[in-house]
Amino acid sequence: MIRVLHVLGQLNIGGAESRIMDLYRCIDRNRVQFDFVVHGDSKGYFEDEIESLGGKIYHIPRFKIYNIHSYKKAWRDLLSKNSGEHKFIQGHMTSTASIYLPIAKKEGLLTIAHARSAGVDAGVKGYITKLLRLNLSKKADYLFSCSKLASEAVFGKRACKKREIVFLPNCIDVSKFRFDYDTRLSLRMKLGLENANIYGHVGRFHYAKNHEFLLKVFKEILLLDEKAVLVLVGDGPRMQEIKALSEELKIKEHVIFEGMKTNISDYYQAMDCFIYPSRYEGLPGTVVEAQASGLPVLMSDSICNEVAVTELISSLSLSDDPKKWAEKAVNLLNVNIRYTGKNDSNIDNDDIVKNDATDTIEIDGIEYGRRYSYNQKVMDAGFEVSIQANKLMEFYESGNAECLA
Repeated sequence: MIRVLHVLGQLNIGGAESRIMDLYRCIDRNRVQFDFVVHGDSKGYFEDEIESLGGKIYHIPRFKIYNIHSYKKAWRDLLSKNSGEHKFIQGHMTSTASIYLPIAKKEGLLTIAHARSAGVDAGVKGYITKLLRLNLSKKADYLFSCSKLASEAVFGKRACKKREIVFLPNCIDVSKFRFDYDTRLSLRMKLGLENANIYGHVGRFHYAKNHEFLLKVFKEILLLDEKAVLVLVGDGPRMQEIKALSEELKIKEHVIFEGMKTNISDYYQAMDCFIYPSRYEGLPGTVVEAQASGLPVLMSDSICNEVAVTELISSLSLSDDPKKWAEKAVNLLNVNIRYTGKNDSNIDNDDIVKNDATDTIEIDGIEYGRRYSYNQKVMDAGFEVSIQANKLMEFYESGNAECLA
């Protein structure tokens, strides 16, 4: 059995973590086993599940620049103690990969730098991250990336021309997000939003996600849609700041902060329009999930094109006025009125599933089908995690990146 060491910042519910866990659940663990290195002492959400699946978890100190020598020593001690146990080390945390990958290489591991983000934090922290990533492409045996934008942001445009980049989409368990009308009704009733028009967002409260712009857009939506409610799913360091902003904008009573949820797929069913104005992304799995649920998406044009695998995606620039975003979001929500059957009290989920997928509605010259029909489209676009899991197992066993094509 081959063991692969994955390096992350933490093991809580997040984009990279959720995608890796989806893969971990799918692989044949008699052939390939995952272990994890995380930064800091706090226990992550996925740790119990990882241990139940046979994985090991190692904690090392967070990198704080001034502790670079002790950080390197922690890595040397960890890898030396477990010498010979792992064939690969896969660095999803690329901010310090240029430090730990060379150490791992000296211990005989094959090294992978995996680009998952197309930007950095604002200020000094972001500047330091860029410095740390310099020449990262020269320090890994394999370069993985979820999108072209992520590759260029992490490895640099010059390196992308010289080195072979293995593109791995952020795959999901597609069937898990298939539209279900009963689930939609149940959650909307639980939230007390049976008759509301729900605009939604799923994501960590972080600079990259741009929640402040989202609130400004939603304030404009309220002027156009008196039934509008904004549901925010996620947690993070900026949540309190965004809550304060909702009060400042006088929209607090129309915004629901749901926090972190394990039944995220249910929330997509309940929503009517998904708004995602990120400043930067690698390839947002949430946008893939929303499409798999048949949910119309309005996202920023700074997000990679690879994520737009259905006609449900619309993009606007962050330089556009929030009013323009609001008008587009309200227009997209009108799509849902037809293809969820939400205005038909006699319709049930079986009727929707049996309905012909060619039953469409045209909005702005684009034909949209029933919500359930988009699940297959996302699967056909290559975002099914079970297929990627099989390819990765072949790669880990052979070391041949052509397995991932």
